[in-house]
Order: sequence, then structure tokens, then C-alpha cells
Amino acid sequence: MSKKRYFIQLAYDGSLYHGWQTQPNAITVQELLDKAMSVFFRQPIETLGCGRTDAGVHATDFYAHFDVEGVEETKVLSAVTGINAMLPYQIAAKRIIPVPDDAHARFDATARAYKYYLHFEKDPFKLNLSWLVKDKLDVEAMNNAAALLLNYTDFSCFSKSNTQTFTNNCKITKAIFEQQEDGLVFTIQADRFLRNMVRAIMGTLVEIGKKEINLTDFKAIIESKNRSKAGQSVPACGLYLVKIEYPYIR
Repeated sequence: MSKKRYFIQLAYDGSLYHGWQTQPNAITVQELLDKAMSVFFRQPIETLGCGRTDAGVHATDFYAHFDVEGVEETKVLSAVTGINAMLPYQIAAKRIIPVPDDAHARFDATARAYKYYLHFEKDPFKLNLSWLVKDKLDVEAMNNAAALLLNYTDFSCFSKSNTQTFTNNCKITKAIFEQQEDGLVFTIQADRFLRNMVRAIMGTLVEIGKKEINLTDFKAIIESKNRSKAGQSVPACGLYLVKIEYPYIR
């Protein structure tokens, strides 16, 4: 049997981990997943993820591709239970999907969506899972500003400096705040995102909500293409990667 490529769908609580991508001197989701899968399949397995989540960021829908050699497809597809038994409770494999040999978890994604959660009253059950904001926010003004994001494509002002991206252009198709019983959730969807982009957008929109800046200021920040003009990055704890779309996966 020859080598075959698969996608694995995951969900994880990122509170204990230094992000997705394997790195020296820090525990990451990818490192633990690769170890578990290598033991299960009894061969070295190296995954490649749909993106890089930072330390403390969560995912309810995350994909990675991997190759396995000499294992029947039926055994690979039924491996979720065995892999989960080797993973810590904070990381869950959801399903394994056969894909073409040239399928790529990162480059083939056509859309990505994030949610950011914040709450207004101290709640021990939201620790590391949502951001506590003590200020009163003008949600209508924040939504008016968020809607402006759909009119732009260059988001250099919200990108982490010194990244190796070829372009800072993204096509945002949704950006909206919704009230929850105990807080707010911000949903944003685009074809791609820059490093730290969602947290920087959120930090700037919170400045709108606090009335520290207005819509004219917000437009000027985007058009400046200057990261130092935008707001601070909000804490990682409230950020969740919630959807990745591929043309060949339902």
C-alpha cells in the first residue's frame, strides 16, 4: 500500500498551549497531535495545519493534513477513538477524511471564521475562555465600524509586524457583534487572516465602543496601513477559530 493523504478535524482549548505550531521549549497542539498519531500508526507522522493559532487561542474547527503509508484506509478512518485516547483532554480529534494527494490544509482553505467572546461581570467559569471587560460599550457604534471592514482589502494596520506574508490583502465577508445574555460575541469571516489581525481589529473596535475614537478615526487607521495607529491586541483567551471551508469537504 502506498502513501495516502488525509485531513484530521480537531477542536482544542488552547489555554495550556503555546499555540498550534511546534516550536522549541514550549508545548503546542501540533507537537502533541503528531506524537499521538505517530504512536498510533507506528510511523513518523507530521501534520500541517490550516493556520497558526497563537498561545491561548482556541479552536472549535481546525484541520490539518497528514500522510500515512502502508495502512488500510478503513483503519485510518476509524482511528479517531485511538488517537483521542492518547491526547490530553483539552484536544479532541473529531474525524479523519480522505483527500487527494495534493490537498493542502492551509492553501486550499477558501474561507475562515473566528469568534471573539467578551463578558462584563466577573465569572470564574469564563476564566481563560472569554475576556472580562469592565467598561460600558456602545455596541451599535462598534457594529457600524465593523461594517466598514467589508469596504477594504488592505489590512496592514492590523497585521503583526515583520511577518513573511506576500500580501496584506484579505476579503472580509462578515463582521458583526451580537448580544449574549452575559456579554458579546464578535464574528468575523474572510478568505484569509493576517497574524494577530482579529485581536488587533477587536482592540480597535473596543476603542470605538468606549468612544475613544470615532468612525472617521477608524477609517483613517485602516487607510494609514500603520499598525501603530490601531488599537492594542486584545487577550487571546476570547478568540476561537470556528470554521474552515474547503471546496472538497462538507
